Amino acid sequence: MASNDPFESGSACNPVAYKNAKFLDSRSGRAIRILSEYLQPLSHFRNERVQDTIVFFGSARIQETGLLSRYYTEARELSRLITEWSDSLERSKKRFVVTTGGGPGIMEAANRGAHDAKGKTIGLNIGLPFEQRPNPYITPELCFEFHYFFMRKFWFAYLAKALVVFPGGFGTLDELMEILTLTQTRKLVKKIVIVLYGSEFWKEIVNFDALAKYGLISPEDLSLFQFADSPQDAFTILSESLTRLHLTPKTEEETPDIARSRV
Repeated sequence: MASNDPFESGSACNPVAYKNAKFLDSRSGRAIRILSEYLQPLSHFRNERVQDTIVFFGSARIQETGLLSRYYTEARELSRLITEWSDSLERSKKRFVVTTGGGPGIMEAANRGAHDAKGKTIGLNIGLPFEQRPNPYITPELCFEFHYFFMRKFWFAYLAKALVVFPGGFGTLDELMEILTLTQTRKLVKKIVIVLYGSEFWKEIVNFDALAKYGLISPEDLSLFQFADSPQDAFTILSESLTRLHLTPKTEEETPDIARSRV
């Protein structure tokens, strides 16, 4: 006689929700996917004792040879200097870890420089139709793949104590302007050091003085960033500013001293 029990007859319930790939990939599972792109990196950063970062932005199209190749070489050298300095600090946690978008070009150069110094380095990669593949210099346990641009942007800002912006296109400009806006509007508790690398390029691409001239930003907003034209100059700005702002004696917390939005 056939059983009326659906389990005995071979029928099956849906799997538990957190194991249901169809549900997790659906529109209804979007909130869980977004939350995962917060919780997974957070867990890794805590396990690796990463306290804060220095973020490098710049074009994926600048290569080691060819047009603008000097910026690749100089990003690599600056990253090496920063990593060696950071690793020399007497701290139990990883401070000022070089972080990039994880792809080629300036991102690769910065990860490569940290790798040259035998330090940890972070790559926040995102799937794109072209250009974007994780470079081989990222520390494996700190290589992340994002689907959502806004979650990737969150992690760029969340741990950053400094931003170094090399020549780049739309993506670089987008990231720079977002951090400048957060800093200008005082939406972050922490102080972020912003260095625009390549003064000739940046002064041609963005006329910051004209924005102040026409009253669209305040004259004091021009002090939110500094220019640098050599790895040593940029390193001096970063090391001196970070020491003054973030290495004064204070009580260390068990979790990273991460950025917070003002309430």
